[in-house]
Amino acid sequence: MSGYKLNNKNFRRGSIKTAHGSLTTPFFMPDATRAYVKGSTSTDVLRARTEAMVVNTFHLYLQPGRELIKKAGGVHAFMDWSKPLLSDSGGFQVFSLIHRSSGLGKIDDDKVSFKSPINGSKHELTPEKSIQIQFDLGVDMMVCLDDCPPNDWKKEKLEIAVRRSLDWASRCKAEYLKQIKKRKISEAKRPLLFAVVQGGDYEDLRLASAQELIAIGFDGYGFGARPVDKDGNFLAHTLFKTASFLPENSLRFALGIGMPEDIYRCYLMGWDMFDCVIPTREGRHGKLFLFNKKFKGFKKVQASNKPVSKFPKFYYNLNISNAIFATDFSPINPDSEIAELRCYSKAFLHHLFRLKEPLGQRLASLNNLEFYNRLMRELRQI
Repeated sequence: MSGYKLNNKNFRRGSIKTAHGSLTTPFFMPDATRAYVKGSTSTDVLRARTEAMVVNTFHLYLQPGRELIKKAGGVHAFMDWSKPLLSDSGGFQVFSLIHRSSGLGKIDDDKVSFKSPINGSKHELTPEKSIQIQFDLGVDMMVCLDDCPPNDWKKEKLEIAVRRSLDWASRCKAEYLKQIKKRKISEAKRPLLFAVVQGGDYEDLRLASAQELIAIGFDGYGFGARPVDKDGNFLAHTLFKTASFLPENSLRFALGIGMPEDIYRCYLMGWDMFDCVIPTREGRHGKLFLFNKKFKGFKKVQASNKPVSKFPKFYYNLNISNAIFATDFSPINPDSEIAELRCYSKAFLHHLFRLKEPLGQRLASLNNLEFYNRLMRELRQI
């Protein structure tokens, strides 16, 4: 199925074509969960050289609803975004809701039943319905509904979630093909379909999940569930092994991985798509990501048969709310391509945060989005 053209096998440099433009890997997608990046306009996101974004099926289904988005001409028109969009199935959000409180819903082999966190209304979500909603959104890349359990579950319970996710992936693929035919979508315009590899921190479960998904056939494969264990330790070995189980000519999506050093490590492992709320969420709290002044690009490295445990210190953080910045009149980022970040000072940004002025959150988010997009360009040079 894959439309991925791989140009470098070692570090996953390649390209794909979508109905809303081409993408070069690796790329990072900020989360426009509810059809917007918090505190930013679509123009802001474009100025930061963002190439694609993620919207969330679960949230958009609940508010404003699929029918309204269809009337708007699809989610691209609704949010005024002309470049590619990926829709997360909403599985992580649904199952997080239920796993946190069993009174809010129920998971069985046929579907998920849940109460809306907005107004308590009752809903059901099946693999077929998830795919139908994503087609109604009109996205360029969509993700199969999967059962996304906590990584610290016992193996016996994880095995059930893996089997359920595989069954649902098969149902999603069948519904996807049905919708392609029903809507008369050409090969050039069809959305790419991703499946999600589950299995917690168990290598054998991840391998079995990957093998069965590959047999079904998808454009890309994602790393399911959180990339850390219950103690917050990064699952480097599991991520490394899971990447090795996946086809070279398919996209590899490291869902939710967003710390710069983790993106660096995962790219060297063989992952080439990333998304996370970190750049804008941290920006709204006054945390800025900046490249070290001496950073001149990543050194050429060799592919390794084990995950990278050390990484170059290529960036630093600063908290603009700290008192030290009250009299710092240097630019927010003198190397930025965005005029405001070159012209406004850190003292001014500190002032905005002290007054809780939304402009401060917007500027900090812009800075961080630009940082992440530059990080992708730097990784392509390795």
